Amino acid sequence: MTGELPSESRFAATAPRPLRIGDAAPVFSARSTQGQVQLSDYRGRWLVLFSHPADFTPVCTSEFIALARLAPRFEAIDVALMGLSVDSLFSHLGWLRAIRGAFDVEVPFPVVEDTSLVISRAYGMLDETAQDSSTVRASYFIDPDGIVRAIQWYPMSVGRSAAEMLRLAAALRRVELGDAVTPEGWEPGDPVLRPLTDETLLSDEDPAWFCRTVERG
Repeated sequence: MTGELPSESRFAATAPRPLRIGDAAPVFSARSTQGQVQLSDYRGRWLVLFSHPADFTPVCTSEFIALARLAPRFEAIDVALMGLSVDSLFSHLGWLRAIRGAFDVEVPFPVVEDTSLVISRAYGMLDETAQDSSTVRASYFIDPDGIVRAIQWYPMSVGRSAAEMLRLAAALRRVELGDAVTPEGWEPGDPVLRPLTDETLLSDEDPAWFCRTVERG
């Protein structure tokens, strides 16, 4: 026995760890439909970086229409949007023009090209063995310090909910204050929950001490 690992084990041992909640978002600079953009341009505010498998596809088109229509509500809570796919800038521009012509919807946020796959691989959407971009339907919620606070993944055939993306962004903004956590389905203005503390565990006699509503949103 030589002690050499099987090829699969060698790959697993040397492969980079997947991006996780709490990690620093990989920095990049790339061309977009609104000029050159850098991740560092968004320091100081929240950003939702969302990728899609391909331009001119039905599921992706429906997502972009929904997100474009909700863009003012994202802006109202100071959350920026940025799209990304492995298609070229030329393709992005043509697709957004087609959306405007066919559906009378203007996409107001930048869409980044990633023809080299560098960004997709840095974020763990693709690995070196990927044969296509079918796994590139992910959303990363990045806080003002450049830290990933939430990640969503969807298959190529299932569209995301733009409303849920907005709700999640608002919930992350709310819990950032540190005085509450949000319950299932929370929407802005709904009651929130009191976070558990050592004082709660030691002194609270309420039978519902582990899930107490606070009447403020």
